[in-house]
Amino acid sequence: MNAFIVAVILGLATGSIYALAAMGLVLTYKTSGIFNFAQGAVAAAAAYLFYTLRQSDGIPWPIAALISVALIGVVGGLLLERMGYALREAPVASKVVATVGLLVGIPALLAAWYGSSSRPFDHFLPSHPVHLFVNVGTDQIIIFLLASASAVGLSLFFRRARLGIGMQAVVDDPDLLSLQARNPIVVRRWAWTIGTSFAAVSGILIAPTIGLDAPILTLLVVQAFGAAAIGSFTSIPRTYVGGLIVGVTTALSQLYLASHSGFQGVPPSMPFIILFVVLLVTPKRLLLEKGTRLARRLDFAPALNKRISVPTTLVGLGLLIALPQFVGFRLPLYMTGLLFVILFASLGLLVRTSGQVSLCHLAFAAVGASSFAHFESFGIPWPLAVLLAGLVTVPIGAILAIPAIRLPGIYLAIATFGFGILMQRFVFTNRVMFGSTDSLTAPRPHLGSFHLGTDTGYYYVILGITVACCVVVVLVQRSRLGRLLRALGDSPVALDAHGTNTNFVRLLVFAISAGLAGIAGALSGPVTGFTDGLTFDYSISLLLLAVLALSGRRALASAFIAGGLLQVVPGYITNATVSAYVPAFFGVAAVAVAVVPGIGFAKRFLVARRVRERRGASPVAERRALVRPEVVVAGAPLSGTGRAGGRNGDNRVAERVEMARLGAHQ
Repeated sequence: MNAFIVAVILGLATGSIYALAAMGLVLTYKTSGIFNFAQGAVAAAAAYLFYTLRQSDGIPWPIAALISVALIGVVGGLLLERMGYALREAPVASKVVATVGLLVGIPALLAAWYGSSSRPFDHFLPSHPVHLFVNVGTDQIIIFLLASASAVGLSLFFRRARLGIGMQAVVDDPDLLSLQARNPIVVRRWAWTIGTSFAAVSGILIAPTIGLDAPILTLLVVQAFGAAAIGSFTSIPRTYVGGLIVGVTTALSQLYLASHSGFQGVPPSMPFIILFVVLLVTPKRLLLEKGTRLARRLDFAPALNKRISVPTTLVGLGLLIALPQFVGFRLPLYMTGLLFVILFASLGLLVRTSGQVSLCHLAFAAVGASSFAHFESFGIPWPLAVLLAGLVTVPIGAILAIPAIRLPGIYLAIATFGFGILMQRFVFTNRVMFGSTDSLTAPRPHLGSFHLGTDTGYYYVILGITVACCVVVVLVQRSRLGRLLRALGDSPVALDAHGTNTNFVRLLVFAISAGLAGIAGALSGPVTGFTDGLTFDYSISLLLLAVLALSGRRALASAFIAGGLLQVVPGYITNATVSAYVPAFFGVAAVAVAVVPGIGFAKRFLVARRVRERRGASPVAERRALVRPEVVVAGAPLSGTGRAGGRNGDNRVAERVEMARLGAHQ
């Protein structure tokens, strides 16, 4: 019984930290429509700054905490508010790319500056025990009381304070709020400042428990997403209770399940299990996207270019065929690059074509890699094993399409994010995936006299399958399904109104995308000769989205560019310091790509260009030409009252205008 009470108390203390981070997340989402995936990265940055000020510079901890919250919470919040303002009219995909870019970039910068190894983080709150049925640390009591007071204070603030009431209205109708003598920009700044300050405090409070490690700190605060889901991403009191539920449930699962070999992955996965289940069972009417009234499409899905440059395609293919003669020992680097081309092409079907965001794409590849290794061990021929590995992944994509069917844009991104971490924490550690040794043998093909087991031979195998997958992507985009996917990205409601089953379209695109990712995963193992779960870290799925965002808008060209950027280019960087900054560069570049279209000068340029295009093909200009007293076409003056006079002159004018119009179109 004592063990149960101790676990509950520990869960309440940890859950209070989750509640603080989650309440800040809900606050910023309610006021800006931006779901800040980088909330954990903000917490990690505050913890590192606090560590530097207190343990390195010797500043007393209250002053160090105040400076850390001021710089990361206040200044960082103001910068994030500017980013959110630039994204206020952007589609969901752009908002996700921007915050995921921060989630990738900030921990990478911290690891580059402080090193990747974990550092001890000294306790700073008083921790002497107080006897309440069992011994409870003073620090645990302080954290619980701080979270409780914050929840009560925020709830009263939203109900009683004029600024709090304004925060609830700013995202839905800022113009109406400005008529009430409240500046929407000031309201948003206050909201982001408070929200990021909560994240900073949560990072400082949780660091003594786990030490100073950027990825772990980021991931632990990300567990607050489950608490926000319990609060339907809108209710502060329910979010606070959700944080306590997540903390207590995780602590109890650690107490009762960690000792069982088949359930060791459950305790660390519990927050993400809660997140995924809550998103699936919460009524759809409670999951309304904030800020969608202002959202518009920013050409995230490009129009289909039906023309394929045959010379360019042949030159590119020729270069890829001749590549093994020039790259030498770096050929495995290009093999992996081609595998990521398949991954990027399949992810592009979801993100760029249909406007849906997947943050668990590498989980599909892991399923394909594991299935291929098992099929090979059963004696199934190599080509058939690769094909079956892709087919096995299709049902996984179909399962993930279930939240895609019922959840609007941002919640689908959250669900796939939780699903990816859940797969890594729970499913990958299961013997069914990668065996009892967490590693499986993945052989290369042996086809008669063809030497495909060498690096050169296997490179050509990967190249052939990559070309085949690219052909599949092109055929999908040019088919009726491709047109439906682009229409789905533009307006699902309009597509549904035309009698199309949008649920089936979502199911189909997730299945195809997962199948292609599964093939890429199946091909990845033979590059090194084995496959394991460590290769398919959830963070790489975030990196995939960030790199895809900055690789251009053409479907296949962007896939090849992204594969080269992510795998080939870093392989040529021999300086360890520069290599450490590469992920940070991808994260920052993704933020820039997402934010720049919302900046004033870029938007004015786009608007001016569209105005010029519309003027050039305006029917108003043609009608003006009919009544204009003098219109020159091909050097001949046209007049409604020419020498022929009367109706014949009018007819000649109409004929010449029509000829000019046709000539312009030709």
